[in-house]
Amino acid sequence: MIRKYLVLAITYSISTLSFSQNNKLLDSLLKVQDTISEGVPKIKNLEELYYAEIYNTPKKAKQYAFMAYELSSVLEKEESKGVALYHIGTYYKVTADNDSALYWYNKSLSVWNKLKNPRRKATTLAAIALIEQLKSNYETAIQLYDSVIVINREIKHYLNLANTIRTRATIFIDKGNYKIALEETLKGMRIFDTIQEEPWQDADTKKQLGYIEFLRGNHTNSIEHYQTALDMYIELGDKIWQCRTYCDMGKSYMSLNELDRAKECFLKSLEISKELDVLDMEVNSLLQLGVLSKVEGDYEKAQKLLMESLDKNFQFGSKLTESTIRNEIGNNLTYIEDFDSSIYQLNKAMQISDSLGALEQKRNAYMHRSFTYESLGNHAKALEDIKNFQKLNDSIFNKTKSQQIEELKTIYETEKKESALALQEEEIKTLNEKARADKLQKGLYAGGMTSALALFGLSVFGYRQRIKRNRIAREKQEEIYKQEIAHKQKELASQTLHLVQKNTFIQELKENLENLKNSPDKFKAEFRRIVMLLKKENASDKDWEVFKSYFAEVHNDFDQKLKTLYADISEKEIRLAAFLRMNLTTKEIAATLNVLPDSILKSKYRLKKKLGLDRETNLTSFLNTL
Repeated sequence: MIRKYLVLAITYSISTLSFSQNNKLLDSLLKVQDTISEGVPKIKNLEELYYAEIYNTPKKAKQYAFMAYELSSVLEKEESKGVALYHIGTYYKVTADNDSALYWYNKSLSVWNKLKNPRRKATTLAAIALIEQLKSNYETAIQLYDSVIVINREIKHYLNLANTIRTRATIFIDKGNYKIALEETLKGMRIFDTIQEEPWQDADTKKQLGYIEFLRGNHTNSIEHYQTALDMYIELGDKIWQCRTYCDMGKSYMSLNELDRAKECFLKSLEISKELDVLDMEVNSLLQLGVLSKVEGDYEKAQKLLMESLDKNFQFGSKLTESTIRNEIGNNLTYIEDFDSSIYQLNKAMQISDSLGALEQKRNAYMHRSFTYESLGNHAKALEDIKNFQKLNDSIFNKTKSQQIEELKTIYETEKKESALALQEEEIKTLNEKARADKLQKGLYAGGMTSALALFGLSVFGYRQRIKRNRIAREKQEEIYKQEIAHKQKELASQTLHLVQKNTFIQELKENLENLKNSPDKFKAEFRRIVMLLKKENASDKDWEVFKSYFAEVHNDFDQKLKTLYADISEKEIRLAAFLRMNLTTKEIAATLNVLPDSILKSKYRLKKKLGLDRETNLTSFLNTL
């Protein structure tokens, strides 16, 4: 999300000068600097020098910012002083010294508060909000962005307003609240549609929408947004963001099991990354091509691509990416039957993910390693890894539930604010109407008409307005209550299913352990039973029937429709179709069923073939029509 932060740096820049300064302009500014006197023109020239250097040689830019600060202090030019303080803060932000950046931004903010300059105040508050967001202080960042939004609305600066709303949406991506992120991004887009903007801003918004839809599992929608963004980047000649968009779009195609199209996207991304020497994208493209080859069953090719990705990543230095690659290498080595190397790679992946607090990476490493140990016949270690996998899976499940509850809370609070805003607007309209009525009343008196008629008209008007206000408030509140009740009903059903599943699992596990304790000679047989019990814990047949009945109520007898159309469809295929109908991702389905993502991709391919769908027909889209 580097572009996200660059967007703010550009949008909230104090100057309108572009950052893409060439050497000729820089030389010209330096010559002028030596000839002009120590006054306001010199300060302005120092500002231009700062803009020319900040993204090329930041240390020089810092020198110019301090020179401008000292000169404006001597000349007592408060506005220029505030700009210089802001520029010093930006230098520290660019060089990743966030605490220093915050210090200088706050000094700049003090100047704008003193001068009562709302536009520059909004600029600086937005910069402070971004620092808080980078430090993961999300609630503080949201409050600051909200303040910026209010100011930009008041001063009618709609470009900054749209950018602030869009950037605020990225906080909800970080928090996992994708529905809110989508709604906020679309809100920013609607404002962009009403004003003139730079084409890259619209492209970035479309790409952000694609990423949100990908995270939500809506892969067909994500591809549509990615394609729109890609067309814009091609028209703009922006190859770096073409590269990133191709790679993201490839992942969406792979999630839909459209492997040929995914490969085309990954190869295009790899080609551009090598041409421009964009190392992180080269690493990512090689990684995705390796995963794709593994899904296709070409394990030797997958190994070569994944190892090349790992070697390149050592130059890039991303630990999280290294953990991801080692996970994939370890899993692939099991298929090649190089078990010792597999365990080594998975151990390394686990160590890295543990140091980063990356729960999903660590969970995947446990799952892959249990598969390796099982292939080796080491059932004790396989069982231990499955237990650890399940423990982390529960932790991630609880985290997801917390995110969903937080998302509901935010939506509820937003609805309340919008309701209050609607009432305020209605009251303003009422006051305006009353003012016009007062003028009319005076006119009627002047014309000699009876005061009784005017007073009667006013009383009727006031009575109608009160009824209207009360109706709006009541309808808004009723809608909020309906949404809250509907969500709680679904949440209750989900939690009930989860409790049933856990209680059943615990009881069966206790019985198996008692059998093992009482009959040591039956260790091998009982051990295998425990392993199988753990593997099916997330998706037992009994729990599936409970889930299916609830799902059928919500989705109009989905399973019966499938059986009516395709009599030979199996229960496992109906289960997969139901999860796809819920827009779960391949990884989410794999975690729910305790199988590898590769297995889900193959099952999706077989289901699509069984349903007689051609290559152009998307499986999830088809299921959504039932």
